[in-house]
Amino acid sequence: MGLSQLADTQWPWGQSCLRQNVRIDPNSISFSMWKDIPVPFYLSVHFFEVLNPKEVLQGAKPVLNERGPYVYREYRYKTNITFHDNDTVSFMEYRRLFFQPDLSNGTEEDYVVIPNIMLMGAAVMMENLPNFVKVILSGALAGLRQEAFMNRTVGEIMWGYDDPLVDTINAIVPGLIPFKGKFGLFIEFNSSSSGLFTVNTGMKNISRVHMVDTWNGLKMVNYWRSNECNMINGTAGEMWPPFMSPTSLEFYSPDACRSMTLVYEQSGKFKGVPTYRFVAPKTLFANGTEYPPNEGFCPCLQSGILNVSSCRHNAPMFISHPHIHPMTGIPMNCSIKLQLNLYIKQVVGIIQTGKIKPVVLPLLWFGESGYIEGSVLRQFYTNLVLIPSVLEYLQYIFLGLSVPLIISAVVLLAMSQRTATKKSPSDPTTPSEPPPSSETTPLLHDTGTLSPDDHDA
Repeated sequence: MGLSQLADTQWPWGQSCLRQNVRIDPNSISFSMWKDIPVPFYLSVHFFEVLNPKEVLQGAKPVLNERGPYVYREYRYKTNITFHDNDTVSFMEYRRLFFQPDLSNGTEEDYVVIPNIMLMGAAVMMENLPNFVKVILSGALAGLRQEAFMNRTVGEIMWGYDDPLVDTINAIVPGLIPFKGKFGLFIEFNSSSSGLFTVNTGMKNISRVHMVDTWNGLKMVNYWRSNECNMINGTAGEMWPPFMSPTSLEFYSPDACRSMTLVYEQSGKFKGVPTYRFVAPKTLFANGTEYPPNEGFCPCLQSGILNVSSCRHNAPMFISHPHIHPMTGIPMNCSIKLQLNLYIKQVVGIIQTGKIKPVVLPLLWFGESGYIEGSVLRQFYTNLVLIPSVLEYLQYIFLGLSVPLIISAVVLLAMSQRTATKKSPSDPTTPSEPPPSSETTPLLHDTGTLSPDDHDA
């Protein structure tokens, strides 16, 4: 939202109105919108199906087909809201997803051939295990007849499926994988929180509202190789302080395990509400060679792909630039906050054929989008545009009314002074007549002017 564009044009009354509306206060107008976000969000998922899995195992280049989108309506709400004395508030935010058939190109029953994620992940996780453990685990996996590619439904890939591999790994190497039971790419994404955020309320300093103080009690994470890369900066990614200049937006993303910065692109209006558009810079996922400040996020692959294995239990996962199509490299017109492309590193260490080199294979990409409509749009327009504008116009009206009042006061003052001048004597040097003496009051005289009769007395 372009709050700063709106606020910069306001007089103090309009700014005061915005301060009261955007701070995190149970008595503010925006508190209910902050607590239970009314903006409809949609998660769109695209899978990259492998059309020649057998040939890939013989060393051929993968042939991929994009499937989807599979669209889900996302509801966000905050719980455990706790206000603190240091102008901060803590909360847990949860997300719930519901499939939208009318917006999707396919159903959750569609079958898709993709790499066997659990098998590939186990192969990488085994690299640092003792050799005898590797032998035992490899033998157990061979007995399960696991293959490098699997054919499962969209619903199973998203929300979980029973895989004997999970129980086998947990039995042989407890703690190697961080879950039990079903495995799914988004099984922890639905009805789960993004962590405990503590943010500034803006009650004392409006320029700090929504800025993250800690995440899960931490002011820095320990996933990366430099303090700069481990810093938790900006907001939680939903709202930002008002009166800010349109240069950049910074936020911490638990999904990406790092802070990110978007840069200003252009200004605009959406149905009367001023907006700023921010996009991801080309340096966001650049490697350390092309952009030295990103050296702390390495070990890196080619520029544009971020290795997030360190915060994903060492699973071979990567995310790519949000505006680059993972297959064509063509920039995509994305108006969303962030769009992640999830990758898996194909490592067939278990098969040991020697014919396949490790490659980065696109698995899926997904994006979250949201837009304002209906009563929510009207409320935004009323609180952020209409009321401040009315207050601004009232100031001009009051200023216009004050001008004739001031002129009238000056005229009345001049007239009163002129009337007072007319009533005063024209010759102030003329002596005034002494007041008449009373018959009963003796006259006092100077001793040098007493009459003979007075001396005799």
